[in-house]
Amino acid sequence: MSVGETLLSKIIDANDVPALLRYQIAESDFPTVTERSASAFILDYADKNGGQAPSYATVVTEVPDFVYIPAVTDSYEYLTGKLKDGAGKRILAELINGSMAKKYAELSAGSFITWFTKELERVKMGTSVPLPIGKTLADRAVEFRAEYDKRKAGASFKLWKTPFPTLNAEIGGLYSGDIYGIMAESGRGKTYLSAVLIDEMLRQGAKVLVKSYEVKAYVWLARLFSIMTARDEAVSHADHAVKVGLPNKAILSGHLDDEMEPYFFAMLDAINEYYPGELILQAKSDTELTRTLADLDRELHIRPDIDCVVIDPFYGLDDVYGHNANKTAGGAAEQAARHFERIIGAHDVVGIFTIQASTERQETDEGTGHREIKLPKRDQVKTTKALLEIATNLFVFDAVDGNGRIGVEKGRNGGEGFTLDLVALMDYGVLREMPTGAEVAAQFLA
Repeated sequence: MSVGETLLSKIIDANDVPALLRYQIAESDFPTVTERSASAFILDYADKNGGQAPSYATVVTEVPDFVYIPAVTDSYEYLTGKLKDGAGKRILAELINGSMAKKYAELSAGSFITWFTKELERVKMGTSVPLPIGKTLADRAVEFRAEYDKRKAGASFKLWKTPFPTLNAEIGGLYSGDIYGIMAESGRGKTYLSAVLIDEMLRQGAKVLVKSYEVKAYVWLARLFSIMTARDEAVSHADHAVKVGLPNKAILSGHLDDEMEPYFFAMLDAINEYYPGELILQAKSDTELTRTLADLDRELHIRPDIDCVVIDPFYGLDDVYGHNANKTAGGAAEQAARHFERIIGAHDVVGIFTIQASTERQETDEGTGHREIKLPKRDQVKTTKALLEIATNLFVFDAVDGNGRIGVEKGRNGGEGFTLDLVALMDYGVLREMPTGAEVAAQFLA
């Protein structure tokens, strides 16, 4: 008595030939010629007889070696799982004893691993038991109540605040399992805004993985050190009635003045204790920097405690320009966006990506020669519009002459069309909300 014969007997007794389709049972899943012949006959009989299954007597007459098992009570899911498990093992044996040795000899180590991984994924997909297409409202009601209770207790998801209280009031904050985009025109501060968000999350205890494809580690960290020290109001600014951080340009050039340098070195010595959270930085030119979404998925499996992933910029991923399975313009980038969405959801982390807006002509004021702040619009999203679709919020940003503005160009849960003016002394680590009337008055009283 085989699993295949047991399954086919159940189908005959239940007059349920569509079970072969529902559970994606292929003729090749059956291990013997007898079982494959019986499966083919049952399908052919149903096709010619209005979908009806043949009787067991008819099957045995047509396929004499077939063993009929009456009154099978095992579920389709169990029997299909056993059948496909056996099929998978046979395919793996054929792969190992067949083309694997040849590929191992022909390909480099990296290419062989890629080929073998794809083959294993193909076997896995072909031998998996299909899941139900969905759940009823009655099923969902039970799950919904359980999820509500978990959210009420704060155990279902994590919410991380941004450094902008007014923005938090509008959108709630950054939720685990959701994706947030940052868009600005070239050189207008999208990476800087991401660093400000990261600084805030680290202060809340988050573990953040950053992939910086365009900025090297020293430059990226120099910005973070300015932001950190600005939050600590470490330096008095001669031209502004605000406390600021260490000047970024002076850190980059290695020329902090004699008063600031000892403070900077002391901060570096204590950097491991500074943040409650943890920063894992992969930066441009680092050997650790990986460039595929498969790598990201693997890294999140290695570190399941990570709370947030930052991809800066999204088009730094090799997947964006990789194999275009659907043969449409921008298809690879769209598939990459969908794959990123699945990874973020599966690992229940905050996903942040930056993207460059297509550049529009900027007008300058004839009197001052300065341009005005202008936030990009959603139709300026480059690379793929799928990035707009997967984002819970798309933040747009611009800054000029010490002033900045952040806007919500897409708000799945509210906030769309919201804008917030900011103080943007970015060389000194300052990107914060404009002070309120009370704060301004306090500065003058001081």
